[in-house]
Amino acid sequence: MGGGPRLVGGPGTADFVASYKTAIASHPGRRSGKTVESIVDAYLDSQDFATKRDRTQADYRKIAVRIVADFGDMPIAALADKRVRDEFLQWRDNLAKRSPRQADYAYAVLALILSWAKGRGTIDVNPCERGGKLYSATRADKIWREHDEVAFLKIASHALSMAFLTAIWTGQRQGDVLALTWTAYDGSGLRLRQSKTGRYVVTPVWAPLKAVLDAEPRRAVTILTTQAGLTWTPDGFGASWRKAARKAGINGLTFHDLRGTAVLRVALAVCTVPEIATITGHSIRDVQSILDSNHFSSRRSARRKWNPQARAVRKPRATH
Repeated sequence: MGGGPRLVGGPGTADFVASYKTAIASHPGRRSGKTVESIVDAYLDSQDFATKRDRTQADYRKIAVRIVADFGDMPIAALADKRVRDEFLQWRDNLAKRSPRQADYAYAVLALILSWAKGRGTIDVNPCERGGKLYSATRADKIWREHDEVAFLKIASHALSMAFLTAIWTGQRQGDVLALTWTAYDGSGLRLRQSKTGRYVVTPVWAPLKAVLDAEPRRAVTILTTQAGLTWTPDGFGASWRKAARKAGINGLTFHDLRGTAVLRVALAVCTVPEIATITGHSIRDVQSILDSNHFSSRRSARRKWNPQARAVRKPRATH
């Protein structure tokens, strides 16, 4: 879309800012609702947004507030100006001073909203397309070792111990682990559709996990519950997990790192990279990266270090 007052000067200069403010004040879009804020509002009311997971919706809404605060009154017509792309990239750079990873996520949400608007014909150009990423670190080498496991399970509550064991023996993401229901368990495997990828996976239930699942009372629809027997909320679980990890002296490891740890354990029983990917839902490339980063070069040498069947079954502490 074209039209609108001409912006002068380079992005970030006094002339550009002044002409931009003048454009906002004089542009009919300010009065008619043809602004970036109107695009954000329309997206949040859309079916595309409604189909997102609750946690994803909550995250998007938080970022939407920031987008509207910083760009909400920008006329839609201004998005066609080539210099606006640099404004958005500078916005991401400023956010990255606090967290490059969160900056990438915020920029991706902005790009997604504008892509949705472009698909609907509201705008002709998405200035945030192909913006790349600032955060590129990998956690392929971040693995829970046996001493980490012992330290955590020693102080963790029964509820958190159950979550730990379920994650480390299935290799699934936190949201999918918390959402597992008893109907997904048939005594030998767990069946689920991963919320992030939509991939249907069946993960075998290894002996250590089977022992605790079979002994666990079914207090709710979900397998994992709080100490009170209620289904976890993502925020509640995250806060409880971080508190326990700090108390156990766990540094530099997250719940998500249990997913990579599971890859090593499954590798001992399954052997092939494609089979591991089928069970955990990782891409073949990610499975290979995890194995390579942890020097998992042969089943024989790894068995001495990562033998899941040889490990003692550490049952979660009884609920007091």
